[in-house]
Amino acid sequence: MLPLLTLWVAALALGVGLVGAALNVRYRDFRHLIPFVLQLGVYISPVGYSASLVPERWQLLYSLNPLVGIIDGFRWATLGLENTNLYLPGLAASMVVTVVLLVLGTLLFRRAERRFVDFL
Repeated sequence: MLPLLTLWVAALALGVGLVGAALNVRYRDFRHLIPFVLQLGVYISPVGYSASLVPERWQLLYSLNPLVGIIDGFRWATLGLENTNLYLPGLAASMVVTVVLLVLGTLLFRRAERRFVDFL
């Protein structure tokens, strides 16, 4: 599972990177927002805590953060099934958000690519 999870992380990073690149060229002040969003991402992703600490009624909403499914998947793959519970609807939601970000990033970048020279 680790190679598949690594591909998932790469797809997410590519999608977010394409969106960020397109917005950064168009709006110069966007680069000041990126460190703030990254820092916020550390706190809303289950890096230092388990996603199972989030109440059951908020699990699906919390899983719209695509890193939740990825981090839980890495924990499951490395620690084993008995130590980590996988929330499958959340895993699917994270995967859908990743695909949407990748497609949106590709479309946004391709659309903005023609005008990059005008803004640079």
